Amino acid sequence: MTATAKANFQPDTDVHITFEDQQRINNFAKHNAKFEDLKEELKNKQNELRNLEDVVEELELVDETEQIPFLVGEVFIYQDLENTQKSIATMKEKILSEIKEIEKKSVEISDAMSDLKTLLYAKFGNHINLEPEEE
Repeated sequence: MTATAKANFQPDTDVHITFEDQQRINNFAKHNAKFEDLKEELKNKQNELRNLEDVVEELELVDETEQIPFLVGEVFIYQDLENTQKSIATMKEKILSEIKEIEKKSVEISDAMSDLKTLLYAKFGNHINLEPEEE
């Protein structure tokens, strides 16, 4: 090569993405979307749990002989204080187990995303951004 050819030579700055790389990027995007959905679902379940705890506090003020309206599906049924407290305790247990399941799935997805991040950043360096956007 001549001196002018060497001076005009520029290294290839384009990043070459293989099919496998694209699959990893797509997989990361799917995991990220699912992770965001799970975070929202977790927040909703925690709000439900807080609401039930508020109801338990309110029920302490209710007379034991009073019939309490309790929402089942789209219909209110009236039941006594003891049955209402049992129903609420059952609902709380169900929500707590759902929260644990959501947290477990979140950890699994987070681990998978971490593995994919490691692979993708190793190959693409600063040519790829896999960090969540600041709000």
